[in-house]
Amino acid sequence: MTLTPQERMKIPRQTMREQKPEERVKNFKEVPFGYDEDQAVKEAERCIMCKNPLCVSGCPVEVDIPKFLEQIAARNFEGAIETIKQTNMLAAVCGRVCPQETQCEQKCILGKKGHAVSIGALERFVADYERDKLGLKKPKMAPSTGKRVAVVGGGPAGLTVAGDMAKMGYEVTVFEALHRLGGVLMYGIPEFRLPKEILEIEVKFLEEMGVEFKVNEVIGVKYSLDELLEEYDAIFLGTGAGLPYFMNIPGENLNGLYSANEFLTRSNLMGAYEFPTSDTPIAQSKNVAVVGGGNVAMDSARTAKRLGAENVYIIYRRSEAEMPARDAEIHHAKEEGIIFNILMNPTRFIGNDDGWVTKMECIKMELGEPDKSGRRRPVPITGSEFTLDVDCAVIAIGNGPNPLVPHHTPDLEVSKWGNIVAEEGTQKTSKKGVFAGGDIVVGAATVIWAMGDGRRAARAMNEYLKTGVW
Repeated sequence: MTLTPQERMKIPRQTMREQKPEERVKNFKEVPFGYDEDQAVKEAERCIMCKNPLCVSGCPVEVDIPKFLEQIAARNFEGAIETIKQTNMLAAVCGRVCPQETQCEQKCILGKKGHAVSIGALERFVADYERDKLGLKKPKMAPSTGKRVAVVGGGPAGLTVAGDMAKMGYEVTVFEALHRLGGVLMYGIPEFRLPKEILEIEVKFLEEMGVEFKVNEVIGVKYSLDELLEEYDAIFLGTGAGLPYFMNIPGENLNGLYSANEFLTRSNLMGAYEFPTSDTPIAQSKNVAVVGGGNVAMDSARTAKRLGAENVYIIYRRSEAEMPARDAEIHHAKEEGIIFNILMNPTRFIGNDDGWVTKMECIKMELGEPDKSGRRRPVPITGSEFTLDVDCAVIAIGNGPNPLVPHHTPDLEVSKWGNIVAEEGTQKTSKKGVFAGGDIVVGAATVIWAMGDGRRAARAMNEYLKTGVW
């Protein structure tokens, strides 16, 4: 039975079942359980099939959203995942970690007066359905071109380039500096948001498409770009933004202080949450302060809670309205007992005679006029300093571009911030045959934006390798 737009708009948004907060703070298992088949069909039926579907314009990798929603509504789940994978080879990842509420779902007409269609949850559903019920199906592959492409960095941008170029008939080798693939998907995003098994299955699928992966390969040290260009016809740089920022305040070198990068890498990539079964420890803490208000701060705080901390504080210098973290992450953090201390900023860390942090001094803030970001600027309130007992602090205020490859490649143009300069739309750099995308170009952004750069780079690389025109 075909539903009218009016009937579709009366269908309530389907809610995913989740682990209860009191249970999930004791484990690292995924929080949402995902839709079942009936929920997915019901949610897809909410789409009113606009004549001008704005949701597609909000997707950085150009997924045909109305088509795959229509296929889900018709219970053609296999067709739906095939539609998605025409432009997105990491659907199970994107369905979990992409900020759909500020991208495709923000454009959904239903969201103007109610709730947008849960596009991300439906993408997750069909990706999981394929993996669990159908088995991953290899896409149509073009004949071999006989040409070789090197991808430096096995994160979301690099994996996207690798998949697209392999489909187009190129021999692709991915060089990854760490011992496991995925970049920020592996070391940055916790297991309870993105199970590593799912990421590894999607990477394995790329391997089955012919992509070769080389781990523990630090380009810029072991090989220069010029040496790679002697072996490969083109190179894509997706080395990310893995250089942590600090606050440069007194006491930041005390024991018990981590960058969010180190804290999450120890837990996610190196299994510190399983210590002593694993070899990598994280100091056991009672009172943990996480400085920052983005998704990385929420991931750090929620990880600290699962590692046994009694009190975990988010310290954020603006109000909650300005927090850049996803609404879902803030909601989950609050459910799990994370304490939000907003409108305050650390001024120094205080330690004991053994060099371990014991307190954090903060100053209260108020909001002034908007700054360049459009958010109201936080202004310190004179004389409002106070101290908070902490035995661990995590600094999650952002990251800068990985400097290794640019440092060893003087003819590669970089911006004053150290980002590689790449042409918008083609991702071409100043060095012939070298393309770049993701966080190394735009700074710390979202997984899906990095993947969008990867898709654009793959198209431009294909054109360059076919024509030789730079």
